[in-house]
Amino acid sequence: MTETSTAPAIAVMDIHKILKKLPHRYPILLVDRVLELEKDKRIKALKNVSINEPFFLGHFPNRPVMPGVLMLEALAQAAALLSFESMGAELDDDTVVYFVGIDGARFKRVVEPGDQLILEASIDRARAGIYKYKARASVAGETAVEAELMCTMRKVS
Repeated sequence: MTETSTAPAIAVMDIHKILKKLPHRYPILLVDRVLELEKDKRIKALKNVSINEPFFLGHFPNRPVMPGVLMLEALAQAAALLSFESMGAELDDDTVVYFVGIDGARFKRVVEPGDQLILEASIDRARAGIYKYKARASVAGETAVEAELMCTMRKVS
């Protein structure tokens, strides 16, 4: 995820555009802004981590830490945005993106209130309806989590 691309980013999304692409809503919507996006290649997005997040009430009351599973979910949402934008798809009540696998997840830094979590995902491959992404979340350039994510899209009705 650290390589630089010579092609310019072709899209940036604010929260209004994100809400048109993802079915997630508060409190599980975990992407605040898309900073860079190259269709069929990569995405860079932002999650502002606030003390007001509901999970901080119990994780942990004396030392609030963002749960690792939610960092992975934020990466999956960024990856879904990349896929939807690459396909030119709008939010469809009949289509849901599901995790089918998470490989090599490694947690390397805690994420606390006040941090800005930078979410990066690149498409590793797309085959037979399964998308595989290399994903990394960082704070101030320091890796918080990295993993390979696999997702699929399914019609639910």
